[in-house]
Amino acid sequence: MSAVSSRLPVFPWDKLEPYKKTAVAHPDGIVDLSVGTPVDPVPALIQEALVAAADSPGYPTVWGTKELRDALTRWCERRLGAVGFAHENVLPVVGSKELVAWLPTQLGLGAGDAVAYPRLAYPTYEVGARLCGATPVVYDDPVADLDPAAVRLLWLNSPSNPTGKVLAKDELIRIVAWAREHGILVFSDECYLELGWEADPVSVLHPDVCGGSYEGIVAVHSLSKRSNLAGYRAAFIAGDAAVLGELLQIRKHGGMMTAAPVQAATVAALGDDAHVAEQRERYAARRAALRAALESHGFRIEHSEASLYLWATRDEPCWETVAYLAEKGILVAPGDFYGEAGERFVRVAFTATDERVEAAVKRLG
Repeated sequence: MSAVSSRLPVFPWDKLEPYKKTAVAHPDGIVDLSVGTPVDPVPALIQEALVAAADSPGYPTVWGTKELRDALTRWCERRLGAVGFAHENVLPVVGSKELVAWLPTQLGLGAGDAVAYPRLAYPTYEVGARLCGATPVVYDDPVADLDPAAVRLLWLNSPSNPTGKVLAKDELIRIVAWAREHGILVFSDECYLELGWEADPVSVLHPDVCGGSYEGIVAVHSLSKRSNLAGYRAAFIAGDAAVLGELLQIRKHGGMMTAAPVQAATVAALGDDAHVAEQRERYAARRAALRAALESHGFRIEHSEASLYLWATRDEPCWETVAYLAEKGILVAPGDFYGEAGERFVRVAFTATDERVEAAVKRLG
């Protein structure tokens, strides 16, 4: 058996373990600002929907219930500005990381095909390319940097993980037009779209960007951050019906089904905006407190106009910063997890509890 894992980079989070041990040893305990996992309660109405659907002895469908598809299409129209959406334009997935990792394989890509993604990016874009034997390619500006003859799949990520950078509407219009001109499929990772702080992120599905046609474009969305559902693995893709229809057939064969109770919980989550606004307020307060503390401590914050992270630097190698903060009991992610261009930055998540954020602020004071 060939070791597919040999194609992949070392799992980055394993490298943090020694620094985590240092942070844990702090007298007041660790403040973990590394992974960015939600810590606040799942909203009650979502929990209630999950429990109400707990008696689900039969297999769920890959496409999801009619209620789920209705909820997905309504949300895309209400929140993203999509026009004329139908059930064929949406498809639930088992968390967005699963989709990112296996999409190139499910699209039939392989040797000789290029999968392009931002120079600073979520590591799973590269993993997805390597799993199927395609060539991973990074870019700063896809239009200027990429050979359109080689690229089969173009990943956009706005708001960005790790930097929080948001692509302006004009940039999205330019990139989508270029990709369509060259027959390149665009997948836009928009999982942080509802977490804009100093910018108002726009979806590729907005008619101003796509011209009212979804040909060649698909958006990726997740409920992990907006609704504290990371443990539910609730996400979906939306856009080009032909692309989604092909993926649906493949995923049926692969048994890639969202659990029935999670489908019901997703319907409840997408139908309620109040809990999203409440969670935004929590994150906004934590963001403001951590940003002020880091800046007063000599850090410089770049981008970070959206998402759940502060992209921070002390103008030194990132692992020196990680070690420095670990001695204070604060664990952050080194920027080189996201590409060589991040080697002098750290990513600071503001998903810890209010009490832990306050502890971090005091240690930086």
